[in-house]
Amino acid sequence: MVSEFDVIVVGGGHAGCEAASASARLGCSTLLITQNPQALARMSCNPAIGGLAKGHLVKEVDALGGLMGSVTDRTAIQSRMLNRSKGPAVWSPRAQCDRKRYSEVMHGIISNTPGIELRAGEVIHIIRNNNHIVGIKTRSGEEYRGKRVILVGGTFWNGLIHIGEWSSPAGRIHEEPALGLSDDLVAMGLRRLRFKTGTPPRLDGKSLNFTLTERQDGDPEPVWFSDPPPHERLPQLPCWLTYSNAQTHEILRSGLDRSPLYTGRIKGTGPRYCPSIEDKIVRFAERDRHQLFLEPEGLDTDEYYLNGFSTSLPEEVQLAALHTVPGLENVSMNRPGYAVEYDVFPADQVLPSLECREWKNLFLAGQILGTSGYEEAAAQGLMAGINAARSLRGQVPVVLGRDQAYIGVLIDDLITKIPQEPYRMFTSRAEFRLLLRQDNTLQRLLPIIREVGLQPPLIVNQIEGGLTRQSAISILLSTERVRLEGETISAAQFLRRPEVSLFDPALASHWTLPLLELVRQDPAAAFRAELEIKYEGYLTRQLVHVEAFRRLEAHRLPANMDYTVLGALSTEARQTLQRLHPATLGQASRLPGVRASDIAVLMVLLKRG
Repeated sequence: MVSEFDVIVVGGGHAGCEAASASARLGCSTLLITQNPQALARMSCNPAIGGLAKGHLVKEVDALGGLMGSVTDRTAIQSRMLNRSKGPAVWSPRAQCDRKRYSEVMHGIISNTPGIELRAGEVIHIIRNNNHIVGIKTRSGEEYRGKRVILVGGTFWNGLIHIGEWSSPAGRIHEEPALGLSDDLVAMGLRRLRFKTGTPPRLDGKSLNFTLTERQDGDPEPVWFSDPPPHERLPQLPCWLTYSNAQTHEILRSGLDRSPLYTGRIKGTGPRYCPSIEDKIVRFAERDRHQLFLEPEGLDTDEYYLNGFSTSLPEEVQLAALHTVPGLENVSMNRPGYAVEYDVFPADQVLPSLECREWKNLFLAGQILGTSGYEEAAAQGLMAGINAARSLRGQVPVVLGRDQAYIGVLIDDLITKIPQEPYRMFTSRAEFRLLLRQDNTLQRLLPIIREVGLQPPLIVNQIEGGLTRQSAISILLSTERVRLEGETISAAQFLRRPEVSLFDPALASHWTLPLLELVRQDPAAAFRAELEIKYEGYLTRQLVHVEAFRRLEAHRLPANMDYTVLGALSTEARQTLQRLHPATLGQASRLPGVRASDIAVLMVLLKRG
């Protein structure tokens, strides 16, 4: 007897857990099938969540009802807000997590979510009926029927690990790759690329000399991703900073003739913004040192992750180079660094909903769409799970705009810019980043939160209450008067001064009692109100650009338009538009090869009907 489900999720990484959780909580019977159910959301690389722009993604995942923010807060062993010395638009939360606990907590959540059936299996075939996907088949011959199928394979599809001259099929070290499914998609007509990523060696903390490194503690007050956050946090551990040096680089250079990266054995394209250490010393030959961070793997282990030292050089070269680094002179290596090649399917083959363009009911998400990082994967998995469930109900998909969320920027970039290397989120990729701050995530996404329906009414009410209090604080600041140096100005004008803050105890005498009570009652709402006042001019200018952007996005392009007959368009634009069929004029304007003159032609045609 063949088992039947509303939604089948293939893969148990960060994307798969978010997709399965979302679809099940939205009322769909969900199968989560993965090679090793005990390895749910296992952190293959650094056990850290968040960081520059990635922290924004996690806050958005949490706001929409995803899991990553809550699991991070429950397993964080160091949390901090990055970029505090810069403007609030680029402040980003980051947490170092306990690797083992993170996976255990996620496994507990998934196992106890009603509607999710968790099974072990390796999927090798997608069952189709004409151009519709109707199920999956495993290597052992089991068949499962599904009304919607979500594929989230991470680095496992045809995964191949490299360490020096040695290589072996694997998705992670000591874990079997997923073979067959990627080839099945190619047989279905999907286009495939080969990407590469890597990880540093893991070190025995008992062999480290921390006195020769710089201690880096987290923030004294918790930095949370989830709202509401947990009642308490785990014990906090420091990280440690050290540096490579000329001797380190010389040893690394001596091994380049055995590096799979430089001998041509690695064919996949690696991440430009997170290069291996051997790539750094070649590309940045003028630099005599590089930062290296010793980051703890957990509370119950002495193992450390060496952030900044990703490598696939031979094991003995790695160890010799490590012994030249201050604090690592006598280090023992628990596991060498390695590179992994894997298959990806460029995201121009999916719709903004993440459903495949050519195959109905098939969704792709995560690293297989060309991203790097847990956070990017989780964001895609959440949206795929939401939209798979919505399509079963006959509802329109939720597609976030670039002016609404970093998740919107992420998916739009993947589809329209078609990255040829692993994509990583940065704040610089968001043209409206002053509006997309991490502190106002709940407020700016409130309409979408209501529409999606993953958040309980209590949370929605709390968000609305925060907005009400923020508005009340703003009104008080605009109406109250402050006498200063013989001049009377509004409290808002006073607050625009860079050195003035609502939270400065020395300035409390300037604020009235009703205002102080509101600030004490809801510091987060007060902080947002203060930022809105301080950056009012910048925000006003950005809103003008947002309106122009939204006007382009409001022009819907017919799904069946034949661009090949539009002779007024450039040849490259005709080919690109015909292949991708963008949903809006705004999306068309971001496609490679589509010029401003082409957009002008399309606008004229739309006006003519």
